[in-house]
Amino acid sequence: MNRNTAKAINWLLEAGDPGVRYLALRDLIDADVKDLNEAGKQAHQSGPIARVLSEMHSQGYWVSPGAGYYPKYTGTVWSVVLLAQLGAVSGLDERISTACSYVLDHALTEGGRFTVNGLASGTADCLQGNLCAAMLDLGCRDTRLDEAFEWMARSVTGEGVAPMSDKKASLRYYAGKCGPGFACGSNNKLPCAWGAVKVMLAFGKLPEAKKTPLINEAITAGTAFLFSTEPASAAYPCGYNDKPSGNWWKFGFPVFYVTDLLQLAESLVGLGYGDDPRLEKTMRLITEKQDDQGRWAMEYDYNGKTCVDFGVKKQPDKWVTLRALRVLQALSGRADHH
Repeated sequence: MNRNTAKAINWLLEAGDPGVRYLALRDLIDADVKDLNEAGKQAHQSGPIARVLSEMHSQGYWVSPGAGYYPKYTGTVWSVVLLAQLGAVSGLDERISTACSYVLDHALTEGGRFTVNGLASGTADCLQGNLCAAMLDLGCRDTRLDEAFEWMARSVTGEGVAPMSDKKASLRYYAGKCGPGFACGSNNKLPCAWGAVKVMLAFGKLPEAKKTPLINEAITAGTAFLFSTEPASAAYPCGYNDKPSGNWWKFGFPVFYVTDLLQLAESLVGLGYGDDPRLEKTMRLITEKQDDQGRWAMEYDYNGKTCVDFGVKKQPDKWVTLRALRVLQALSGRADHH
C-alpha cells in the first residue's frame, strides 16, 4: 500500500463519520471483530443509515405504498438500493428485513421480475440488477430472490423467454426489457451497458453454490459484452446518442441506474476478472483520479434528490474514495492498517 492510500484510509476511519468508518473497517483493513461490531452498531444508530431508515413507514415503504420506483430518488426502490450501498444489514436493524419483504411483495412480479409498476411489462435490467444486488447486500435470504436471479439470467441468455411479439407467452420480453443480451427500449432496443453493469454486479455477489448453469452462462455472456469494446472507452451501443454518456467518467455516490467506470470495474473484479489485461486501462484511469492525499473527488451527485447528501462536487469525497479503494483493494488483497 502506498503512503497516499494509507493516508486516505486513515481519513476514512475518522470517528466523525460512522457510516464510512464502518465500511472502511469492514472492507479495507483487517479490523478487530469487536471494533467492527461496535462500528456496525454505531453506523446503524447514527449517520446516513439511521437517516434513511427514519423516513421509512412502519409497513416497509418510503413516501408512498406500491412498487416504489417513484418518486425518484426517495421512493422505496431507491431507499433500499441506497441502504445497501451504505452497508446496512438486516441483522443490525429489523426494519431492513421489513423493507426487503415489502419490496418482494410489491415490486416483484410473476417470473421473478422486479418492476417499476408491479406489472411484468415494467421490468428493466438496471432495476433487476440493482435490486438483486441490494437484497443480497442487505442480508435478504428470501427464496423469491432465487427466482429473481433465475429470471435475470434468462433475460440475458434468452433461454425460455418468448419474443416481445408473442403476446400469449407467459414469459416474454416487453417494450422496455425488449430482448436478450441487455437489449433495452430506453437504449433504442440496443444492448445497454449500464444495465449490464448492474446485472453483472449482482451476479458477482451471488454465492458460488447458487450459481446454476444458466446463471454461469449469463455471466459468460455478460462478461463478453462488457469486454466487447475497450471498457475505458465506454464505446458501448449508445441508442439515441452519437457518443457514450460523459457520466461513465464521473465517479459519484450513491450509484443508481446511471453508472460509471468504477462500478464497471467493481462488477468485473467481483466476478474474478480483476487481473484481466483487458481491464488494465480502466484500472489506470481509476488510479489517475487519486489526489496526492490518496482521495477521489465527488464528480456525480444526487444532492437535494435523496434524503441525505454525500459530499460536494469537485471536492475530495469519503464515499467515492471508499468505492475506489474497495475496487483497488480487491485486486491487491487487503492491506494491514497501521
